[in-house]
Order: sequence, then C-alpha cells, then structure tokens
Amino acid sequence: MRRAGILMSVSSLPSPWGIGTLGAAAREFVDFLAASGQTVWQMLPIGPTGYGDSPYQVFSSFAGNPYLIDLDDLAAEGLLERGEYEARHWGDDPLSVDYGALFSERRAVLAAAVRRLRETRASELAAFVARESSWLEDYALFMAVKDSQGGAPWSAWPAPLRRRDREALDRARSALGEEVDFWRGVQCLFFGQWGRLRERARRAGVLIMGDIPIYVAPDSADVWAHPDEFQLDCDLWPTEVAGCPPDGFAEGGQLWGNPLYDWERMSRNGYEWWVERVAYQLRLYDILRIDHFRGFDSYYAIPFGAPDARCGRWREGPGQALFERLRETCGVDRLVAEDLGYLTDSVARLREDVGLPGMRVLEFAFDSIDGSGSVYLPHSYSRDCVAYVGTHDNDTALGWLSRARPEDARLARDYLGLSEGEGEGWGMMRGIWSSVADVAIVQMQDVLSLGGEARMNTPSTVGENWKWRAPAGYATPELMGRLRRQAELCERAPAPDSR
Repeated sequence: MRRAGILMSVSSLPSPWGIGTLGAAAREFVDFLAASGQTVWQMLPIGPTGYGDSPYQVFSSFAGNPYLIDLDDLAAEGLLERGEYEARHWGDDPLSVDYGALFSERRAVLAAAVRRLRETRASELAAFVARESSWLEDYALFMAVKDSQGGAPWSAWPAPLRRRDREALDRARSALGEEVDFWRGVQCLFFGQWGRLRERARRAGVLIMGDIPIYVAPDSADVWAHPDEFQLDCDLWPTEVAGCPPDGFAEGGQLWGNPLYDWERMSRNGYEWWVERVAYQLRLYDILRIDHFRGFDSYYAIPFGAPDARCGRWREGPGQALFERLRETCGVDRLVAEDLGYLTDSVARLREDVGLPGMRVLEFAFDSIDGSGSVYLPHSYSRDCVAYVGTHDNDTALGWLSRARPEDARLARDYLGLSEGEGEGWGMMRGIWSSVADVAIVQMQDVLSLGGEARMNTPSTVGENWKWRAPAGYATPELMGRLRRQAELCERAPAPDSR
C-alpha cells in the first residue's frame, strides 16, 4: 500500500501549557491525519531531554519525556486540580517551546499528580513498575541521584555511585526512596497516556513511526547502568566518541560526543542490549526509523577530548551480524534505515542485504556542491524507500528555496514545475507524493507553508532548536481537503472502508 504521512514532533502540537503533549491536541492530530488521507505520523524521539533539549540526547533510551504528559488529562482523571497548573508561567510565545519555564514549573505539578496516583491507583502503579522493572529501576534511581547531586552528570558523582558500588546503590535507594517513587510514577503517567494515544491512532488507521538514535547520551541511565557495553576506560571515561568527519557543511566536522559501543563485547553476548532496546521500541511504534544507519557499517571515532572531529578515523561496525540477531529475536520488517550523509558502497550493500528501506530527501537532489543529487531526484527512486522533502534536520521547503544557491533553487523550480499559484512548497511535496516511493513523509511546517523561521533543528548548533510549535486552529477543513485530494491523486489515501 502506498502511504503518505506527516512528520510532527509531539512537542510541536499546540497547547496552553508550554509544549505539545499526549493529550487532546495529539488526539486531534490523529483525527486530522485520518481526515486528510494520511496514514503515518512520524514523530521525533519521545525520551526525557536534558541539556540542549535535543530528543536525540536523552537521559534514557526507554523512558518517556515528562514534559509531554498532558496536564488537562491528568485533571480529568482526578490526579490534578486545574489551579495547580493554570496560574504557572509556561512561556510567552505559543509558537515556541520555553524549555526553561518547563524545567522550572513541571516538577511540582507532576509531583502532585504522582502523589494522588500512589494514593488512589496503587495497584496500577505497582503493575507498571513490575512490568517495566528491567529499565525503570535504573532510570528512576539515576534521576533521583542526579537530583540529589544538583543535576550533575553521573561522571561527576562520588566514585561509589559512579561505579555502582552495591552498598552505595542500596544506601541511595533507601535515602532517596521518595524521589525514586516519584520518577517511577512519572513514567506510569506517561505510558498510560501513550497507550491511549496509540489506541486512538490504531482505530483511525494511522501508523506511528518512531525514531531511535543510534547513539545514547553520555549522561544517561543507559551508559551508567551498562558501562561494559561502551568503549570506556578504567575510570569510566570514553576512550573515543562519536561524530562525523569534515565536509562541505562543517569544516571541522561534527563532534557529537556520544560514547561508542564496544561492538566486540556486544557480539559475544548476542547483542543483548540492542535486542532489548529495539524490541522495546517496537512495542511503542508501528514503524521504527534507525538513525545514522551508516554507523552500523563503519563509524567515525574521535579521540575523547579532541577539540573537533578532524582527527577521527573510521572503524568497522557490527554489520549484518547485528541485524541477523535482531531478525531472529524481534524482527526487522518494521525498520527503516536512515541512510543519509557520507555513504559508501558497503553501506548500500548492508542496507540491501538486511532488507531495510532507505530514505530519500528531495532537498538534497539539487545540491550543486555535494554532487550526489541525482540519487535524490524523484525519477530515480525505488519503491522500497521513504521519501521526504526534508527531515527535522533540514530547512522547510520555502526556507530552502529562499536560502539555496540561485542555481540550485532554479533547478528545483524547473524540475518540479513549481509555481506561485500552487505554492512552491506544495509543489515540492507533490514531487515526492507522485514518486514511486512506498511512503512519502512531509513536515507539518511545509503543509502550513511556513518559511525557515519554523525550522526544527540546525545541526551543530545549540540554543534555538526543537522549539517550533504549530498554531492553534491549524486543522482547517480546507487544509484537510487539500491534503486528502493530493493523497487521492497520488493513490496514497486509504480506501474509505479500509480502516
């Protein structure tokens, strides 16, 4: 089945409380998708964000982001009183997330909800804790200790806690029992709302597409609880870290700083940690995009402490062995490979051998500097790919057209037959909708014909990313009708009785 979908972060949904959430606005977005002939909602990662607010640098690969818990739904359940959150300051701009306000205000509100959850629904909480104990106990203790250490990264904690000395952990659990219970309760609230949203999407015939970063944050429960799975020295510092080499866009390359996996050790235990991680994500999502797929073929390793990425070198990744193990345990039929960036023939062979669809980004097709644009032109797509105008790391369609080199923008206009009457952004979306790609995903910013001011993320920058939010009232009948008509013309809309 040919499908169309929209890339929209949960955080970008409208709401009065500072950030998009899993509540009414998310349910309304599912209904908007269904009415518009869209059958895929692609999200950004939903984990708990830390410094820099990036959903790709989270405190846990398994936990949900407390900011995304809907407060009105908690009030409707009797877990909050509206006066406990209505009068708080959630930011001044309804079109931009104020993460500072969320950090200051959310904790006290959620504490009140967790207290009532423990008082009135103790059996539900106990069942959740028992079911998710494999990751929840480490995460809840990690967050409680982090709070007790003034938010310091685990690498700066006292040595017994940093090294997970058994007696030190037992003392921490005892001394911080209330805080540990709080973080358990927060996750119970999150996944209760998540489950209800998933069910709403299922009934509407909308698949939810998640996104799993290849790497985890250095300051995360993942690394703290499983240090042997990473390339760390005897003092638990990374020996090398992740990034990518210099190119035409970044003279010094990109220094991400994530710890690298000890792939040799992982292979000896059957890639147990990765199996658990992917299997868990496939519980949450219908489709799972694996970020930075090329890192499984070979990955760029930069000496820890280096000022930039110039002195890194390529190392061999796990290759097909990891994916064969995933195939045996949890399946790979719902995975999508983010095979963008600096690619080699071996990366392409790995994706083909594993049998995963890749990605094509239309904006890349007209880049006169990169020189590899032809593979991104819609006439060269194969069916087994997911096509985009741009991803969260790219400018909006109109933003790209206004900032691209004149010769690149002119080529795009000529190739796609863009016109002011149709709207140039809609013309770029038509380019991927009409391609043979099985799935075509567009950013919500492009559906709303927004410019570069609505860009979600500019790689290698910090401070102004991940903030964009859609305006209230975006889901007009006219917009839904126009989207549905395009989906029907390109045979991407479901048949009326298919749901």
